[in-house]
Amino acid sequence: MALTLDPAPTPARALRRTGAALAARPSLLAAATVLLVCVPTGEKDVTAAVHITAADLASLALVAVTAVDLLRGRTPAIGRTTAVRFGAIVLAAAVATVGSIDPAGSLTGFVRLTQVFVLVPAAVLCSLRDRTDQRLVLGSFVAAALIQGVVGVHQYLTGTGASYTGRPIRAVGTFGALDIMAMSTVVSYGLLAALALALGAREDGADPRLRRAMYAAAAFLAFPLAVSFSRGSWIATGAAAAVLLLRADARLAVRSAVLGLAAAVVLIGGLGLGASGVTARISSIGSVSAAPDQSVSDRYDLWSTAGRIWQDHPVSGAGPKAFQQLRDSHAPLRLSSGSDAADATIGFQREPLLSPHNMYFLVLSEQGLIGIVAYAALFLGLLIGCLRRARGTGLAALALLVWVLVDFLYADIGGTTTVLTSVVLGLAARTARGATPEATAR
Repeated sequence: MALTLDPAPTPARALRRTGAALAARPSLLAAATVLLVCVPTGEKDVTAAVHITAADLASLALVAVTAVDLLRGRTPAIGRTTAVRFGAIVLAAAVATVGSIDPAGSLTGFVRLTQVFVLVPAAVLCSLRDRTDQRLVLGSFVAAALIQGVVGVHQYLTGTGASYTGRPIRAVGTFGALDIMAMSTVVSYGLLAALALALGAREDGADPRLRRAMYAAAAFLAFPLAVSFSRGSWIATGAAAAVLLLRADARLAVRSAVLGLAAAVVLIGGLGLGASGVTARISSIGSVSAAPDQSVSDRYDLWSTAGRIWQDHPVSGAGPKAFQQLRDSHAPLRLSSGSDAADATIGFQREPLLSPHNMYFLVLSEQGLIGIVAYAALFLGLLIGCLRRARGTGLAALALLVWVLVDFLYADIGGTTTVLTSVVLGLAARTARGATPEATAR
């Protein structure tokens, strides 16, 4: 009897199979976008107009898959209200670009804003067809955080991280000293996703081993987050975790607060893990108004600079990417020329301050009242929808959205992890919209 052997796979056949798999479950591309953030990009020129990373390419591939579905007549589950909110963002950015002080220079900013706040979130929303898709994307956040957390802990323990108070102990993961906030952002997202998956597993009736694994992951990620020495990430994570626990179980929130405080006392006070740097950094949070350090003082000056730019361009703003052009003409004289960055790879460098380090002030200065109203409608709509409908895996979307909105008080888009903001907004839009017929049927 003759045996029939399957022909050897060819690149074309493998490509077709990959395309079919992605078409059947496009959330794989959303998960890949999150994981590819961990790919080192090398030292970048922070003044360059455009930075394209592997994660950006994966997100654009997700947008392309969604566009193909549209051309084939597969209507995405966006909803009229969400579509209007996304459309308002595009309209505000377009008006600001047309009325910009430098329309040609603002064009790249318009494209980036459309990508980050509209195209990728909408594509992520369309890719989340059922609970499995949501768990896949949230799992990628946890996996990326664990990768960065392990690298960050190694950097702290071996003294191979970025410089902090003159010592190379600051955990920065694979991102380097020029993207100092990236590791803490990824770790924060992963910690919140793990905690939310553990809490949501109780409602979903998931395997208890998954719940224990997620609690363990969240507990581990607390340490690399601590030795990132990022006050902003600490505050945003604390606020998001509080909202998450209160939304899931108020009594659990109280118990978690007590256990968290006890763990901090043991780890920092008893075992001395990161004690000198972490306690000093925590104590500095209380002095940001009375006796701010140089980084905080610079932020205040950048905020006032953005306010002055807005006063000159109140309706539609000065245009995307215009803040860096107008900064020197509107900034107080005491503003530093840049922030210090140092590690074993780049040595010592001064990183220019090219944004107000506050997303809301950035929108106000570059897109005016039209822009801030559009973004407020999007953010508040997503937040209210998530608060009403978050349960199970939706708890993670609520926590991640709260983190982003709090972080935007002292940070803005920029850097390798910017595309993660898009994924978070897509997750939040899916949760805010509630169950769909497709999701219910699966």
